[in-house]
Amino acid sequence: MSGIITALIFIIVLAVLIFVHELGHFLFAKASGIRVDAFAIGFGPKLISWQRKETKYSINIIPFGGYVKIFGENPDDESISGPGSERSFVNKPRWQQALVLVAGVLFNFIFAWLLYIGIFTHGVTATTDGFEKYANDFSNQRIMITDVLPGSPAEKAGIKTGDIIKAVVVEDERPAAVNKNVLLPQSVEAIQNSINSANGMPISFEYTRGSGQAVSTEITPETGLVSGKYAIGIAMNNVVDLRLPFFSAVYEGGHYTCVMIKDTAVGLYTFIANIFQGTANFSDVAGPVGIAGIVGNAAELGFTYLLMITALISINLGVVNLIPFPALDGGRVLFVIIESITRRRISPKFSNTVNAVGFVLLMVLMVAVTYKDIAKLIK
Repeated sequence: MSGIITALIFIIVLAVLIFVHELGHFLFAKASGIRVDAFAIGFGPKLISWQRKETKYSINIIPFGGYVKIFGENPDDESISGPGSERSFVNKPRWQQALVLVAGVLFNFIFAWLLYIGIFTHGVTATTDGFEKYANDFSNQRIMITDVLPGSPAEKAGIKTGDIIKAVVVEDERPAAVNKNVLLPQSVEAIQNSINSANGMPISFEYTRGSGQAVSTEITPETGLVSGKYAIGIAMNNVVDLRLPFFSAVYEGGHYTCVMIKDTAVGLYTFIANIFQGTANFSDVAGPVGIAGIVGNAAELGFTYLLMITALISINLGVVNLIPFPALDGGRVLFVIIESITRRRISPKFSNTVNAVGFVLLMVLMVAVTYKDIAKLIK
């Protein structure tokens, strides 16, 4: 897939997710009687803008972000005690403030749930583990490569995530041998054992990609990738085509969304803890360029995979926004909680300054991560 198409798909996905997030803030603010002055997708100069009642809507030139300008969210004299201050965010009950702040995250999670419902209803490639109760709905069982280790023999041979293993041809280890052992993929364990039993001799790997013809490539297993065994640097899993009835899809979509929220939160907590311990691996962090590449790869595999990665990004966006860091929704919620406990309003000058500094730090972090992504691409 060309870089232009990948960038276009990424911009569309990002714009949709930002719209969903900001729509949550917008609707909850409106429902709470709070004045909303602006609703924008993107930053920078305006491409399109229009006014409807009290709210100005716009689509801006830089697609990496968006905002809703809620009257009184950044308190000043006008929003605290000026004309119309009764419709100010800062003068609403704190439980309403908290709801407006977390609404964007809630909408990201709900959007992911809706995507998963559509995915399960339409049909999806799923692992057999965890869906045993839907065994009667399984079709087209096969073994898929689910990960390829960077720098491994498999990657060097052109193997990619999503490839379907059709056959493994293992050369007999006797130098003068002409016989070959053809292994049709019956199980992941059988393929792993066959690769190991080659003892470093070349094997012929037959696979298909997408709906294309079978391709055969030669790979030489190595030691050191898996303790005590020869391996080629791939992870595999038994997968099937799974299509669920609507109500089953609603349940499984909700369950899968909760699992992904939990896993994302645990992974983020572990990463932050590792930062303070000095053991964090920043190569695991992807910025806009890295995420665009992931979206492009998913789109190449098919529309269903694109929806799945979109749902996952939506969940990640929601979880990250819950971090109690200034300028993020979680940081603003933290201020509301502190005010609820102390029963005193935090100085507007202090809160606005802290959020402004937090925003600048986030922008610096995004630039740094983007630079890392570009450097990795060039390398």
